[in-house]
Amino acid sequence: MKTGGQLVVDCLEANGVERLYSVPGESYLAVLDALHDSKIENVVCRQEGGAAMMADCEGRLTGKPGVCFVTRGPGATNASAGIHIARQDSNPVILFVGQVARGNLEREAFQEVDYRAFFGTMAKWVVQIDDAARVPELVTRAFAVATSGRPGPVVVVLPEDMLTDAVEAPTPLPFIAVETRPGRPEMDRLVELLEAAERPFLVLGGTRWTEEAVSQVCAGISRWRLPVGCSFRRQTLCDQLHDCYAGDIGIGANPKLAAYIKQSDLVILVGCRFGEMPSADYTLVKSPYPDQKLVHIFPDPEELGRVYRPTLAINASNTAFAAAFAETTPEAPPRWANRTEELHQSYLDWSTPPTDGPGAVKMGPVMAWLEDNLPEDVIIANGAGNFATWMHRFHRYRRFNGQAAPTSGSMGYGVPAGVAAKGIFPDREVVVWAGDGDFLMNGQEFATAVQYGRPIIVVILNNGIYGTIRMHQERDYPGRVSGTTLTNPDFAALARAYGGHGETVATTDEFAPAFERARASGRPAIVEVKLDPEAITPTRTLTEIREKR
Repeated sequence: MKTGGQLVVDCLEANGVERLYSVPGESYLAVLDALHDSKIENVVCRQEGGAAMMADCEGRLTGKPGVCFVTRGPGATNASAGIHIARQDSNPVILFVGQVARGNLEREAFQEVDYRAFFGTMAKWVVQIDDAARVPELVTRAFAVATSGRPGPVVVVLPEDMLTDAVEAPTPLPFIAVETRPGRPEMDRLVELLEAAERPFLVLGGTRWTEEAVSQVCAGISRWRLPVGCSFRRQTLCDQLHDCYAGDIGIGANPKLAAYIKQSDLVILVGCRFGEMPSADYTLVKSPYPDQKLVHIFPDPEELGRVYRPTLAINASNTAFAAAFAETTPEAPPRWANRTEELHQSYLDWSTPPTDGPGAVKMGPVMAWLEDNLPEDVIIANGAGNFATWMHRFHRYRRFNGQAAPTSGSMGYGVPAGVAAKGIFPDREVVVWAGDGDFLMNGQEFATAVQYGRPIIVVILNNGIYGTIRMHQERDYPGRVSGTTLTNPDFAALARAYGGHGETVATTDEFAPAFERARASGRPAIVEVKLDPEAITPTRTLTEIREKR
């Protein structure tokens, strides 16, 4: 006889969970009690949104479901920010939510929420377990759903009285991963399309890749001399110094690259949905009928043909396709090889930082120093805002799992993701790249980094504004500033108050020694960079944006 709470933890152990992220609540005390006797690490967070984002990062970097526990009502609604990211980014996450006792349902009891209604359009599946004997069945099914087809979040609702029921139940067994593989006819047709192409282009994206699969797909790219780009915030899927790499395809892509894709006669999408951001509002590849021949490889058949009508649809996982593609060989030297070299050189030129800029801190030289001093396997975590442009454009991602950033454009992601990444890869350096507004959305998770001894380095570009919105504001409503100005704390002092290391950078020359001191401290650190608001993009100032209008 075991309680529902004990069975939940047994299921987590059976499915290989090493750590989970939580904010405690009285609605799942029985699970917390069962975790007391488990080897699973329970990372206690400061806010449910941060906890869910850590679980998302776990799913993003490992391909295994990140697990998060939150309490009912406000706990669950806070966590929804992370669930939305997991949905849009296609990351496997399982959110366990406490619920009111079964006898009080439908009375709007204390903190009661209808989770099927609330999470219905965000989650792949929402299930409430009313019978403790079914915990092994339904929790294991949650792992299968989160990882199958297009990965995504699953919400498991746990009534508090169910968790204390003692029942006889079957021993939990792990879920079975289901692999979708490309067929020989599909691969033969892909080779035919490549052999006939003049200006092909391949885009890598999506999730649940492995390091081996990335190596395999890049080997195939090299053999075909195919120009390749990474979808928005998927830059870790190709070494950016690979001689076929042409750049990332996201917000503010290299205009030469965008023009090439529009003029391509064959576009191959591997693992990505190619949504609004990477497709430049569905203009690089038009929806629903592309101008180019389109090959779409995706693990979920429901996505194939949903937004784009492909010439060839291949229902296959990224790993299975990579293995099959690595075995293909062109019959003759590809006719587009010179264009591949030109695109790679264009990328190198595009990703070389500028030497000047407005204000006392020049971000170009800062980025150049970081490129010279960050290890190849550094993990960069960031949220959303114009500040991220500096890292996305000028940092050359070299190693697999080097990026933890939301394609959904969610602010506040960087610090929670950095905390999770350092726990998953303790031997790799983790840098959180944040804006001032971005940091303050989940910056309290810096306390979690201190509590668990995870020495992340948080670089905060502090310009005193919500920069992206201010940029759009000056473009559309020049000179009419409204709702975008911020008053911020002393971030370096805040770091010290939390028990970490703090630095303030007011000039370009101060950055390198401040970063090195943060690195040498061995503690979680914040390096605050006082950035001129005019340095809103690498190429245009706020004044230039305003006056161009």
